[in-house]
Amino acid sequence: MKKLLAFLALASVAQISAAADLKGDAKAAENKVAMCVGCHGIPGYKASFPEVYRVPMLGGQSEKYIVTSLNAYKKGERNHPTMRGIAAGLTDQDIADLAAYYAKQK
Repeated sequence: MKKLLAFLALASVAQISAAADLKGDAKAAENKVAMCVGCHGIPGYKASFPEVYRVPMLGGQSEKYIVTSLNAYKKGERNHPTMRGIAAGLTDQDIADLAAYYAKQK
């Protein structure tokens, strides 16, 4: 059991390290943003599911913020159902690319 726990701990560290080494490619994200712009690309947009709230603009946000947010949705730490569903289908590279893309927007 101790060996299994040690292995899982090492695997977790390796996975975190690999994710930290990812370099986002804003150009590659141009083919990935279609799922984002319908809500996050409309100034002043308010969504009505699961409740009415103001949808934040992503352009100009820091890469770190976007990566952290998408990973939190992916892990279930943030609970918006639509965002959880979208983030669940993203790879670590997709997340890095999207973050790079939106960080360069104004």
